[in-house]
Amino acid sequence: MRLRTHYVFSSGLLCLVDTFLSGDFFIYFLFSALISVIGNLIIDRLGHKEVLTKQGQIPVRTPLTHTLPRSVLWGVLSIIPIVTLLFLYDNSFSNTFFPIVIDGVIVRPSHMLLDVFTEKGIYVKKGGKWRRFALAHYKYDNPFVNGLAIVIGVLMLIASLYLK
Repeated sequence: MRLRTHYVFSSGLLCLVDTFLSGDFFIYFLFSALISVIGNLIIDRLGHKEVLTKQGQIPVRTPLTHTLPRSVLWGVLSIIPIVTLLFLYDNSFSNTFFPIVIDGVIVRPSHMLLDVFTEKGIYVKKGGKWRRFALAHYKYDNPFVNGLAIVIGVLMLIASLYLK
């Protein structure tokens, strides 16, 4: 999926979970959007390498970030700057800590959820080797599939607004 699709879908999912846990939409909308951008940017910057083919340079996913267990680790690492800033500047930090940690755990698997529907899929370990796994084989830039994921993300944002 396109990076912007990951941003919208993850923001919607994180905001929905946060609002369900805390009941406060607006502050968690900001946290959700920030964590979504940081988490998805990390996985796409660290988890792709350029490979020279007959068609030229193409980006290829790597198991470094595109596996389910490692994605959780990268997601938790992506919230460290936010947790640090909150700890330094917010005296009511304990109220926001739990939802932000949950966001860190969820943000990366949500990326994997969308990538499992692309033709390159994600990596799973079978027989001691990394193998690609995909539920569907849509191109990463398929406008219908990207649009559908964006609509679902927006619907989750709207639902979280009404949970408030």
